Amino acid sequence: MKILCISDQIDPLVYTNTIRERFKDVDLILSAGDLPMDYLDFIVSSLNKPLLFVFGNHHAEDIPYYERGFYDNPGSGAEGHYRGSGAIHVGSRIRREEGLIVAGLGGSMRYNRGRNQFTEFQMKREILKLLPGLIFNRIFRGRYLDILLTHASPQGIHDREDRCHRGFKCFLWFMEKFKPRYLIHGHIHLYDLRDIRVTKYNETTVINAYSHYLINTGEGK
Repeated sequence: MKILCISDQIDPLVYTNTIRERFKDVDLILSAGDLPMDYLDFIVSSLNKPLLFVFGNHHAEDIPYYERGFYDNPGSGAEGHYRGSGAIHVGSRIRREEGLIVAGLGGSMRYNRGRNQFTEFQMKREILKLLPGLIFNRIFRGRYLDILLTHASPQGIHDREDRCHRGFKCFLWFMEKFKPRYLIHGHIHLYDLRDIRVTKYNETTVINAYSHYLINTGEGK
C-alpha cells in the first residue's frame, strides 16, 4: 500500500492538474494538519481516495463543525464529514480504512490562547478517549493500531526548543505502550534538505509529513 502524507504547506507538486498522473498509485492520504479544507477537498476529488486528517493549530476555524454530535450520524457513513467534504476527520478518533487502523490526535502544545492547543495533561486526556477503541482492536483485530496521526511531534523527536513547537511527552508513552508501526506528524517545517524527517523510536517509525511524503507500507517486510 502507498500512502501520501501531507501537512503544513500547500505543495505545488500536489496542488497541480498533474496530480492524478503523479500520485495515481496512492491508496490513502493522511493529513497531519495546518492545511485549508479546500486543499484537502481538491486532493480527494482529484485522486478519489480516502483522506483522513487532523487539525493543527492553524486553519482551525472549521473545528466546531467536526466536533462529536454536530454532524455525526452513526451508521450513515457520514461520520466525520461536513458540507459534502470527502476528507474524514480522525481527531481523537480511531478509524479503520483500507485495512489499516488509524488513530488521530490533533493540535499543538499550548503557547497562547489560540484554538486547538493543549497542555501535556490535556493531551493525555485526549489519549484516554482512544483507549476503549484501542483495547477493542487489540482483542478483536490482534493489534491496537497501525498508524498514529498527529499534528505535533513527540517530545525530543523532530521538535524545536520554543514552546509552540515542543513535542508531547505522552506521545512517547503512547508509542511504547501501543506500538504503532508509524507515527505521522506535521507542525515542524523543513527548510533544509539535511533536516531529519524520519526517525525510529522502538518499534515505531516517526515521520514528519511536512509538504508531502510518500510511504510504501510494503517496504522493509
